[in-house]
Amino acid sequence: MPLDPQAKLMLDQLAALNLPDFSTLTPEEARKQFDATRLPLPPIEIGGVENRSIPGPEGEIPIRIYTPEGTGPFPVLVFFHGGGWVIGDLESHDALARKLALEAGCLVIAIDYRLAPESKYPAAAEDCYAATCWAAAHAAEIGGDPGRIAIGGDSAGGNLSAVVAQMARDRSGPDLCFELLVYPVTNHDYSTLSYAENAEGYFLTRSSMEWFWNHYLREASEGQNAYASPLRADSLAGLPPALVITAEFDPLRDEGEAYAEKLRQAGVPVTCTRYDGQIHGFFSFFQLIDSSKEAVQEAAGCLRRAFGN
Repeated sequence: MPLDPQAKLMLDQLAALNLPDFSTLTPEEARKQFDATRLPLPPIEIGGVENRSIPGPEGEIPIRIYTPEGTGPFPVLVFFHGGGWVIGDLESHDALARKLALEAGCLVIAIDYRLAPESKYPAAAEDCYAATCWAAAHAAEIGGDPGRIAIGGDSAGGNLSAVVAQMARDRSGPDLCFELLVYPVTNHDYSTLSYAENAEGYFLTRSSMEWFWNHYLREASEGQNAYASPLRADSLAGLPPALVITAEFDPLRDEGEAYAEKLRQAGVPVTCTRYDGQIHGFFSFFQLIDSSKEAVQEAAGCLRRAFGN
């Protein structure tokens, strides 16, 4: 279908800024540009927000705990932000974390994992796995239910969610009840039809993805590892149920849908929803794009069902 008019308006506004592609910038320049283009939106009120740090593989990991209104213990969503493993932080996804806590009625723990290229693969994945283990072990202390732990993220965060699900299976825990994969990166490969169709002009470009991967990996051969490219895992059996959300005009569309199909073939309950007319990143713009609101509601509904809410 045609590009969604609300998404097109956003793309036109970005084009008017005449910003350089991330692939032409240094990581520090890209982070500054990303921060400078954040939309000043009103905060979403929830029960409480707390910043703290937890132990990680190579030092402390900053986290932010979002608590909904009501009385716990609440189910828990451990959330990993997107940004190609290079950009993004707790602030960039604050509104989305608040929205998910509100709509899913769960405690959201957002993880500020180490970024590349300062910390290359598998640093981000190991931080996210360590944080998930911490959440399961300490959920009761922060008003959460250790028996209802889900993970989720968008883009690179979707990649990290898929990887952490595999790590939890391979390393005997923790038990996870659900994984939310929003336009996830699942394969170090640029040969899909969606890469060819959407290489330019739809927010996320092929050259930016090459730039992200090149900063994340020490060498290209690491992209063959399942903990970098979860689609390449020998088996996806034994993973938690999943919702995979993709966007029509997104270079990552096909690899996300391929991952959903591989989950299905492995016997994992999975829902895969493509949002036609949409671009990479749309899920975060629920205050501006109607189908983003629909996608967030779908995600929240799937989480509530997985949690037994």
